[in-house]
Amino acid sequence: MDTKLLARIGAAVFVGLAIAMTVVQLREEPAPVRQPDRRIWVPDGDPLPAQLRVCAQMGELALSSPDCRAAWAEKRRRFFGVDHPEAYSGIGDRALPKSSSGEARGED
Repeated sequence: MDTKLLARIGAAVFVGLAIAMTVVQLREEPAPVRQPDRRIWVPDGDPLPAQLRVCAQMGELALSSPDCRAAWAEKRRRFFGVDHPEAYSGIGDRALPKSSSGEARGED
């Protein structure tokens, strides 16, 4: 046999097998994809998530809202696990500590 003819037959067999395998793969139905269970935890009686959503919808106005500042402070307190209520009280991050002599800085 001629080598060219043998190469052509081999190529035709290879292409035929590739087409047959593709057809078999396309005829199989794909396995259904399982969606993970979506469970949303809604705390009973906790108004903080609702307040945080309201503050998020307010946009830039929330920066001047004392309610939003208090809600963010409570969220930080819960996130960091601080037990005492004075921590992250929402007064402001720029508040200066009192000096050692007992008088507040910047005040008379």
